[in-house]
Amino acid sequence: MSDTFVWMAVFAVLSAVINAAGIFAIVKYRKWAEKTKAYFMCFAAGVLISTPLMLALPQALQKNPYAGFMAAGGFIFMVFSNKLIRYHAQKENLAFGIVVAEGIGIHSFVDGVIYAVTFSVSILTGFLSATGLVVHEFAEGVITYLVFMEAEVKQKTAIFYALLIASFTTPLGAFIAYPFMGKLTGSGLGLMLGFMAGVLIYISASHLLPEALGDKKEHSIFAFLGGVGLAIFIVLSKLL
Repeated sequence: MSDTFVWMAVFAVLSAVINAAGIFAIVKYRKWAEKTKAYFMCFAAGVLISTPLMLALPQALQKNPYAGFMAAGGFIFMVFSNKLIRYHAQKENLAFGIVVAEGIGIHSFVDGVIYAVTFSVSILTGFLSATGLVVHEFAEGVITYLVFMEAEVKQKTAIFYALLIASFTTPLGAFIAYPFMGKLTGSGLGLMLGFMAGVLIYISASHLLPEALGDKKEHSIFAFLGGVGLAIFIVLSKLL
């Protein structure tokens, strides 16, 4: 067993554990979560709309000049996916939960693929990239659970789906992608990153932010700006 695989596996599993910790932390303090979920939604929207625009999409275009088409494809995919889910789900809140969870699931799976790719380049590259990704896992677990709360899903079911979609998909993506790393080119990764960027821009701009601001919580815009600020900090820490 190579050191590359061991380090990748450690970070992939660690991301799942931290994500799960976020889910169970917010379950324990549910009353507080219900009062503050609009702020979390705004914060999440700030992070998820800024990160793909400042980091994922530029990186994707560097690797493949056609990544912008994949970003548009990811956005359009979510538009039609949203329409299909709303048609079948009937309930507006349930449709909202499914659409956002779908986007988070894709994002988490691609995170796992990124672990596999970066650790295949070098252990140092993987370590630096994975550290940045792991930082947001706790918040992502919190956000995923709150999304299912907003969709009026029962608590035990919400916990199960949040773990399945946000926690387990990252190691799943890493372990599935790792055997193919010898065949995946930088150009192919660029297309994947482009698609992910389009998905994240859609769910943040079209769902999370309007849903959160619709609650008209006082100072919620500052939570959004806080998310943008965190994204800027993470991006600059990678670039400088």
